[in-house]
Formats: sequence, structure tokens, C-alpha cells
Amino acid sequence: MNIPQNLVYDTEQHLWFAIEDNVATIGITDFAQDSLGDILFVELPDEDDEFDRGDEFSVVESAKKAQSLEAPFAFKVLESNEDLDDDPEAINEDAYANWIIKVQITDDDGVDELVSADAYQEAIAE
Repeated sequence: MNIPQNLVYDTEQHLWFAIEDNVATIGITDFAQDSLGDILFVELPDEDDEFDRGDEFSVVESAKKAQSLEAPFAFKVLESNEDLDDDPEAINEDAYANWIIKVQITDDDGVDELVSADAYQEAIAE
């Protein structure tokens, strides 16, 4: 299972984050896409939408189930990956190249709860 070392992770929702200068790129992990199976649809938020910690910002639907994604910290959407509208299964092909959204972090409460690749590996091994 691919777990890039340069990212941080949410162990509960199986999300990955690339954070630089208060901007985060967010996607689902390889573990999540494998668990979901063939992804059929990704509900994307609109640019400039704002979410508080705990708000649902997206839904990833597969043949097996729909998984709601909740904001682990407050943010404003800078960009949604509209390529996923036509090709949601791209996440199955490469979960880390096919991000869901890019956001501006508006309150970093919750950022410190994200974990390293090694800690994420341990969490999914349990």
C-alpha cells in the first residue's frame, strides 16, 4: 500500500494532506480507495465555499457505499478537482495524484491532529 512520506494524514477518515503556507491539498488515501472499491462519483464543493471543522465538504460514492468527508479544520475552498466530474475512478488509479480539493486554512484548530506517514501506517495495520 502506497503511503507517501511527504504528506500528513487523518486516520479516522483516511484523508491525506499536502500543507504548505496555510494552503492544503486534500484527497483520500490509497487505503480508502481500496476499501471503497470502484469510485463512481465525487461530490465537489464550489470555489469560495467555507467549512467549519466537522462540516461535510464532500461525498465519495462507490459501488459499495458512500463516504462523507468532514473538514478536520476550518477552511475556504480555493479549487475543486473538476477532472473528477468526468473521471472519478482516477482516484482508484492513483489516490495521491488525484486530489479532491485545495483549500486555504482559516483556523488551524485540528491541523495538529493529523499524523505522519509512519503513524498512519501503524493505524491502518491495527
